Amino acid sequence: MSALGGRLDGLTVLDLFAGSGALGLEALSRGAAHATFVEIARAGFKILEGNVRLLEAGGQTAVVKADAFKYVCRLEVGAFDLVLADPPYGRGHAAALLRHFREVPFARELWIEHRKGEQLPELPGIRHRYYGDTTLTTASVEAAGDEPPTSE
Repeated sequence: MSALGGRLDGLTVLDLFAGSGALGLEALSRGAAHATFVEIARAGFKILEGNVRLLEAGGQTAVVKADAFKYVCRLEVGAFDLVLADPPYGRGHAAALLRHFREVPFARELWIEHRKGEQLPELPGIRHRYYGDTTLTTASVEAAGDEPPTSE
């Protein structure tokens, strides 16, 4: 979250592979207007629901028990401002998310944590930050020059 910088005022955030919900809940604490959490694992989902209750964040959240890829494949262009994803390492999930984002840019920015050295598709404006064995990869619609359409 420190790589995102300061405030996230008014943003809509999607936390994929949410686990405990730490990323999305932190985004709310930094001013995000709403966070949607997607988690399929039963244990993680129960913890996530408990954390949302504990922080009394129910009015600013949607908690979805679903497969992250099935959820993302239903999204339209520009559905979220920011997507944070921390998928299980070594399963090709980071590459699959980036491939789908290239086809359907479902957010203004996509941030994915993954194992260093994972082969990823190229996208215009893609950036990587390295933290030991972990890489934080970001892709943005603006960097690619393809602003998502507005709903006017």
